[in-house]
Amino acid sequence: MIHVKLILSWLTGVLISALAFLFFQGNSDIQSKKNMEEFKQYYRVYSLATPKVLDFAGTQIPLSDFDVAERYDKEILTNVYWQSQTILMIKRAQRFFSIIEPILKLNGIPEDFKYIALAESGLQNVVSPAGAAGFWQFMEKTGKRYALEINDEIDERYHLQKATYAACAYFKEAYSQLKDWSLVAASYNMGIEGVKRQIKAQGVSNYYDLYLNVETARYLFRIIAIKNICENPNQFGFHIAPSDLYKPTPSVYVKTDLSISSLATWSNDNGCNYKLLKLLNPWLRKPYINVTPGKVYYIALPKDKVLQSALASSIKNDTLVLDNTNQKNLIKEDLITEIIHQVLRGESLKSIAEKYKVSEEDIMFWNELTNNGNLTPNTRLKIRKTGSDF
Repeated sequence: MIHVKLILSWLTGVLISALAFLFFQGNSDIQSKKNMEEFKQYYRVYSLATPKVLDFAGTQIPLSDFDVAERYDKEILTNVYWQSQTILMIKRAQRFFSIIEPILKLNGIPEDFKYIALAESGLQNVVSPAGAAGFWQFMEKTGKRYALEINDEIDERYHLQKATYAACAYFKEAYSQLKDWSLVAASYNMGIEGVKRQIKAQGVSNYYDLYLNVETARYLFRIIAIKNICENPNQFGFHIAPSDLYKPTPSVYVKTDLSISSLATWSNDNGCNYKLLKLLNPWLRKPYINVTPGKVYYIALPKDKVLQSALASSIKNDTLVLDNTNQKNLIKEDLITEIIHQVLRGESLKSIAEKYKVSEEDIMFWNELTNNGNLTPNTRLKIRKTGSDF
């Protein structure tokens, strides 16, 4: 009798499971069918018509050439349907073009060249796998050639104004040799000599007639596509309220002719904080700055913060001198030197701090340590001192 009950119980369970499976399978099939119907009804992906007229830097693009039209088509589709990236580029452009445009104009460079920075970096301080850095993606050697200071402490590839002046110097040099702005733009990708070699080898001097490597062949068309989208966002389905665009960040510039041993402390003492200082001055690569005699830097601080501080009354033409600021953390007599201490067995953060007459907190900050526990022997610690401390 017990066996019969067990069998009946088992059969009941199997039947319930089977009915449940059929129920959920049926519902799943219904939902799948509904999803497919809605997909067909609502989902749309459109091809985009090639415009009749398009120009770059005052020169009309020969869209009647099938290859030119198709290269443009590829880049416009790529950027229109990479919506998140393109929206971010449009938003950032509102913040940074106001800095780039006047410098281009001052140097006689066509305004369309601002889109090179947008295409190169998305207006972000990124580093390429090859080591190109900043909005304009300068390699270190090229940046130094165009008078950018690049070392462990200062990297002006990340200084938007100075890097834009350096880019203008390159554009002017390229134009003096190539005599065509489209070729100048192409040379920013493959170099002046690279373009000249292709012109000589192929016997043509028009960018649109040159057979180039895939990257350079796409390069100018990506710039042109980005330009077209940014100038006509609604036409391409991008609806961005003016309030959603990233606004420029008004700044006050502190004329800095002395070394500052801790930018974090100095910024906190002068109405700002280290995060904002770094965001406005990404060219400062260390948490301190060494200023050699005769050298001057301008450190940007957010204007709204400074106006709320005791410095407000000292601002003249959006500029302060270092003497206007709280200077208790400045190193005036000797430059800051960074030495490396190799941790010995038995040493602690406290004993090392006492040895060099610095604070444990400073050692943690300089080395990005998250706790003050035991240090592993042979760990290399950065210690920052001035000449008079040795």
